Amino acid sequence: MSADQWENNEEIKIFREYLRIPTVHPNVDYNGCVEFLKRQAAGLDLPVDVVYPVNEKNPVVIMKWLGSQPELPSIILNSHTDVVPVFPEKWTHEPFSADLDAEGRIFARGSQDMKCVGTQYLGAIRALKASGYQPKRTVYLTYVPDEEVGGHLGMRELVKGDYFKNLNVGFSFDEGISSEDETYALYYAERTLWHLRLKISGTAGHGSLLLPNTAGEKLNYVVNKLMEFRKSQLQRLADDKSLEIGDVTTVNLTQLRGGVQSNVVPPLLEVVFDIRIAITVDITALEKQIRDWCEEAGGGIELEFEMKNPFVEPTKIDASNPFWVAFKQTLDDLGLKTRVRVFPGATDSRYVRYAGIPALGFSPINNTPLLLHDHDEFLRADTYLHGIEVYKKLIPAVADS
Repeated sequence: MSADQWENNEEIKIFREYLRIPTVHPNVDYNGCVEFLKRQAAGLDLPVDVVYPVNEKNPVVIMKWLGSQPELPSIILNSHTDVVPVFPEKWTHEPFSADLDAEGRIFARGSQDMKCVGTQYLGAIRALKASGYQPKRTVYLTYVPDEEVGGHLGMRELVKGDYFKNLNVGFSFDEGISSEDETYALYYAERTLWHLRLKISGTAGHGSLLLPNTAGEKLNYVVNKLMEFRKSQLQRLADDKSLEIGDVTTVNLTQLRGGVQSNVVPPLLEVVFDIRIAITVDITALEKQIRDWCEEAGGGIELEFEMKNPFVEPTKIDASNPFWVAFKQTLDDLGLKTRVRVFPGATDSRYVRYAGIPALGFSPINNTPLLLHDHDEFLRADTYLHGIEVYKKLIPAVADS
């Protein structure tokens, strides 16, 4: 197709309209987004609800496509409506312009993460409804806020409430990541996220002395232990080329603070680590190891978890899960090459899985530079339209399973 044909394609128009709504952190205004989604629901003749799991500023929009056997557990097609901040001076296109260039690339924040999926669901349902198809299971489209900053005002609380429980959800679709080669990634689990602050107390005094048990010495000991552990994970990746970043535990020092002035040995130093724990690791044993290192360093170290997510059971990817079987078989039948992986970051699927509901993360984007959260984020128009074709097969396969 030419740029003109893409410009005039109805599905591309809807996608670009969605991208132009700046649901960007911080202080997101979702009003325009809610109105857009209500119009989409009306155009598809789908009932729509707006619910507020935490506060009026963070709406969840739910569309309902009634199944022929609504007593069966339902399917949710989930996406988040918020996007991460932009630095416009680093972009070659306005970040919320949804500019379409001669190559068919659509530039906008959210084009990959993840407004594309939110409107691809709609495009697939539009085509399926036009063909006269009705799903066996009821299908809900959930559009949630706040995912990019942890989902505490969105999905985390939504799944705890009666509204969600009454949806009787059996399976969830959610986001994946674009792939730079011909394959498509399919995510069945996520690592466990910890943000750990160590408050390291030690002997204070004059910088001209060699005092015992200083905070600096303790800091050095513990940081070295964690960096040795980090190096072991890098070595695992080097030794086994089948492993990806989601298969190992990542440890990164993200903040360091302390001290009063340059000639005073401080009584307190603080260091923060971002730790994302592989699903094969015993998280209780890992915490004990870190606490042991703190004691070996000389004690006087307080562990403060700014975030301590629980271990969440992965979604089953075997014959015991009929939704998985239908999902994977459909992608195979379409001739799509898939890689079944652990998601390297965190998505709202962790809250859904923690509620006992199987979930798969998938974005139908391949042969595309990985630009989520990056400058000049874009998606090609033909990739977007192909994704609708994929969901036209996936949604019925799962909803009828």
